[in-house]
Amino acid sequence: MKKTVLILAAVSLVFVSAEAKKKPKEVIKVTAPVNVLTNDVDSMSYALGLNVGSDFGKNIKQIPGGKSNIDLLIKGFSTAMKGDSALMTAEFAAEFFKNYITAAQEKDTDAKKGDGEKFLSENKNKVGVQTTATGLQYEILTPAEGPKPAATDSVKVHYQGYLLDGTKFDSSVDRGEPIVFPLNQVIPGWTEGVQLMSVGSKYKLFVPYNLGYGEKGAGNGAIPGFATLIFEVELLEIKPLKEAAPDAVEVKPTATPIVVKKTTPAKKAK
Repeated sequence: MKKTVLILAAVSLVFVSAEAKKKPKEVIKVTAPVNVLTNDVDSMSYALGLNVGSDFGKNIKQIPGGKSNIDLLIKGFSTAMKGDSALMTAEFAAEFFKNYITAAQEKDTDAKKGDGEKFLSENKNKVGVQTTATGLQYEILTPAEGPKPAATDSVKVHYQGYLLDGTKFDSSVDRGEPIVFPLNQVIPGWTEGVQLMSVGSKYKLFVPYNLGYGEKGAGNGAIPGFATLIFEVELLEIKPLKEAAPDAVEVKPTATPIVVKKTTPAKKAK
């Protein structure tokens, strides 16, 4: 815990220093310190506490389960800093903290998996929804006849991606530009699902986490770990691999959608 605090303090000070360098001409107005800050050391100590506390406050929200007792956290921090008599040994504290985090993470994971499993269990019984051997579910929104792509082909598609709560995390439709990509270089749920489609058809894919982005998620948190995903996909064109190679991805780099960032299959559920 002491190492964590020192790291946070260092990061905070570096951040403040970097910000100051970015704005050398800016005149910083310093509010007069309150009465208890009688000298520079006191002021520095209080400033350091604010910086560390601000960063720590943000990090504490990331603790699995989302619960903490701030008053006791501060008490434990103060006790350790002053070297006072503590309610538990440092060894016990470290072990307890590690075990708590492990158990809380497992609980969070089970909850996330449970949400997806419940959704898929109910969704598969809806009219029009079909389930493949891998667990991928799909619904045909717009049928079409004709050739279907192979895994070695590239395809041109329009799509929109949603979390189970309805959050839209990506959309080529919103960007106004479809994308071309090799079908064997995306998440397994896409590789399998798009091969079921003919040009001109539009499908809704319900992708279990093990056919999506697995345990880690993607998009800097936009797609959480263990997330079951929903995609609306319209197949616009099939491009054999040799033909598609020169322009495998047609969108601008800054608009590259999340769905094509993964190039290796997700881990299968045990």
